[in-house]
Amino acid sequence: VQLQASGGGLVQSGGSLRLSCAASGRTSDVFGMGWFRQAPGKEREFVASITWSGTWTFYADSVKGRFTILRDHANSGAYLRMNGLKSEDTAVYYCAASHSRGESLRFSSSYDSWGQGTLVTVSS
Repeated sequence: VQLQASGGGLVQSGGSLRLSCAASGRTSDVFGMGWFRQAPGKEREFVASITWSGTWTFYADSVKGRFTILRDHANSGAYLRMNGLKSEDTAVYYCAASHSRGESLRFSSSYDSWGQGTLVTVSS
């Protein structure tokens, strides 16, 4: 599965952005998709994930209530809608796809395909 992330940019604190992740290739056996982020000098961290059916969603506590992950059925991918952005949300955001049924979609180790990352910068 190949993933293409887009939608990053510069936004003021309190603003909104929508990230998109389009998947191509063999998507028929994808179990779930997720978004992770990595801020400068920090480790990559989980942001949100969704099962391929869209039935289940999972969020990091730091983004719960502000971010929403949705399946993009038209592009075999996923969106990440981000509202109420804060300076601490500044990071490179990566989308990922998992084929591992039964594995937690909160852990990066469950994912086997990664996009190239898109930079989100929130100015205070």
